[in-house]
Amino acid sequence: MSEKAVVCSQLYKSFGETAVIRGVSLTVYSGQILALLGPSGCGKTTTLRLIAGFEQLDSGRIEIGGRAVADERFHLPPEKRRVGMVFQDYAIFPHLNVTQNVAFGLGRGAEARTRSEALLEMVGMPGLGQQMPHELSGGQQQRVALARALALEPAVLLLDEPFSNLDTTLRAQVRQEVRDLLKQNQATAIFVTHDQEEALFLGDQIAVMNEGRIDQVGTPEMVFHRPQSLFVAEFMGQTDFISGRLTEAGIETPLGVLPQSLPLPEGTEIEIALRPDDVGIEADDSGNGRILSRQFMGIAHVYHVVLAGGSHVHSWQPHSLDLAPGTAVRVSFTLDHPLACFYKGRRMSE
Repeated sequence: MSEKAVVCSQLYKSFGETAVIRGVSLTVYSGQILALLGPSGCGKTTTLRLIAGFEQLDSGRIEIGGRAVADERFHLPPEKRRVGMVFQDYAIFPHLNVTQNVAFGLGRGAEARTRSEALLEMVGMPGLGQQMPHELSGGQQQRVALARALALEPAVLLLDEPFSNLDTTLRAQVRQEVRDLLKQNQATAIFVTHDQEEALFLGDQIAVMNEGRIDQVGTPEMVFHRPQSLFVAEFMGQTDFISGRLTEAGIETPLGVLPQSLPLPEGTEIEIALRPDDVGIEADDSGNGRILSRQFMGIAHVYHVVLAGGSHVHSWQPHSLDLAPGTAVRVSFTLDHPLACFYKGRRMSE
């Protein structure tokens, strides 16, 4: 197991009477990329700022590189924490050229220039050191901000919504470049995002935040396929929920019997999370659903279906299946993997 680069233990932070961070605990290992994911206002940026030292804890403890940097009595300033920060707007100095921006904090002289030139080459910008920030594209500005943050060889790199200012096409390209750079440098990083696709792509681990707390931490595959709460299931991708009732044969649902067993008594009511690839449909005049609408996705259609009991589900189907809105359909489970079942808001395992 790698060394622990960042350890957050039971962090609490309030602004006035409003509790923003409530008992957040996280461990990030050296060379690991952690995606801190959640909706606006959930506390993810405040958590990042607590780690950076821009905000002070009410209680809890933060360690970076094996050294305590903050608790309720002690607060080490940001410049002494060995953290690098890439802000949402990059915060590049407009009056300094690219080399001067990267070298900021390294001092002056030949050694600083050599280090800056090496970093610019590393981020794919050799020979652009004399350019001014306004002459750069958004992707180039992102790389300059990254090079500057890496210049001091931080114990952890912190990135706050680093791709939000880029258009969709450039965002996909730049995040691939950033991940490659972080991995090539064996850098430890925590980045904040509200974009599930971004978190799944970039994170070695994902921590999903909700209302100031961590709901779940795990690999992208674990968090997506095995959500531990209704919130995580709903937040991670397009998710519908249908009711189920436990019987001896399995779980009775509007889509038929789901052959899964749970450690609950027969007759217990539960909720089942369904994603579009979990739902199959076929035209059937005596079916249990009706198509309300469909969305063309190029390689596929996503059908919006209302079930006989009033529940709504979505089904991902190949573009070759052409069913019009209003068509009666038979809706069923695809059953190629176990489905997430919830009782009182928490996932139940077989």
